[in-house]
Amino acid sequence: MTATRAHTGPTPPGPTASPRTARVINDRLALGLLQSEGPLTAAQLKSLTGLSRPSVADLVERLQDSGLIQVVGTSGEDRRGPNARLYAIVADRAYIAGVDVRTYGIGITVADLLGRTVGSAAMPVGPSDAPDQVTRRGIALLERTARQAGAKSLHTVAFGAPGLVDPATGQLRATGALPAWHGDLVTEVRGRLGIPVLLENECNLAAIAEQRAGAARDQHTFVLLWLGAGVGAAVVLDGQLRRGASGGTGEIGFLPVPGTPRLPSVSDCDGGFHSLAGSAAVCALARQHGFPGADGADGINGTDGINGTDGTGGADNTGDGAATAEAAVRWARGPGPGERSEAFLDALADRIAIGAAAVCAVLDPGCVVLAGEVGRAGGEALAGRVADRLSLMSPLSTDVRAGTVAGSAVLRGAVLSAMDAAQEVLFAPAP
Repeated sequence: MTATRAHTGPTPPGPTASPRTARVINDRLALGLLQSEGPLTAAQLKSLTGLSRPSVADLVERLQDSGLIQVVGTSGEDRRGPNARLYAIVADRAYIAGVDVRTYGIGITVADLLGRTVGSAAMPVGPSDAPDQVTRRGIALLERTARQAGAKSLHTVAFGAPGLVDPATGQLRATGALPAWHGDLVTEVRGRLGIPVLLENECNLAAIAEQRAGAARDQHTFVLLWLGAGVGAAVVLDGQLRRGASGGTGEIGFLPVPGTPRLPSVSDCDGGFHSLAGSAAVCALARQHGFPGADGADGINGTDGINGTDGTGGADNTGDGAATAEAAVRWARGPGPGERSEAFLDALADRIAIGAAAVCAVLDPGCVVLAGEVGRAGGEALAGRVADRLSLMSPLSTDVRAGTVAGSAVLRGAVLSAMDAAQEVLFAPAP
């Protein structure tokens, strides 16, 4: 029996495709390979796409003429001819930016068309800063960061923010728990720069980052559980991010759970899962187990609980609650505390498993990624404990993993979203 090699890439167009449609599919296929594999020769493109030599020659010429690819070298010193030339996407054809807006600051990453970081900046925001001043400073920082990175202009900007993003309007829904400048900044950037501006809930962006470049790369269905100043979740089913009818998928801060003194309300998530696993609760739990840095450090009376990572109540306007909770978990994983740290991680896993079990009972995702400051700091030590408890609470098999995206997963997800949107426009064929 003759073995046949399975074709794992996109299927070339069939005989019913029009010539223009065939060119579009072939060009997209080649661009996708150049992005994922790096510089390739025409011979390598032929091998990977299954296209004929003339078809590859045509598409290479088209993509060069459109300014999307260029020759970046040769595949060997002794080889000559068109097949030896290495072609790559022109990464500086366009620049994009990801922006992470928090209660206490703004983070910015500027990247090229391949999503490679070329510049970054951050700006703190104080609780008494005037919203219009924050907006002006934020726009100026975005423009300055792009300019210093060599980008004369930005093609697309993607914002990540805590809160509900209305799927019908793409606007951040107003809530008294979040600063007014969050929505104002997005609106002003749209109006001033005149470029495509995307807005997405920050938990969803973190899930995009973990799916594309982190712990969920091999998963088409999973839930990301954000554990930071507040708690939230992102749901990916069959490869698609699910936002819900009102953009509220993942509002698990409001999830009623046992172990809290009261039920949450429409305007207050205290009493919900947030009260078990938000940073204030984690700091209090750490204090009970002897964490020296927890005494008076969190100062949190409440957080927004709006599917996000930011605390907005009490003294946590600087984000110290999440930082203190993260420090407590790192302390527990260190060599010093011994039995106290084990007891703290066990108790924290008990709490996290309650919310995770509720989500898994409804969605059966098969995989839960623990992200946010606490989730990442806990690593496999915390993830393993949560997995053990889930196995005792539910007959559903669930893999629990710690988030692995380096740096800010929200910013990384924003850059990836902006990159996808820019490529969708730039890689489109000329009419």
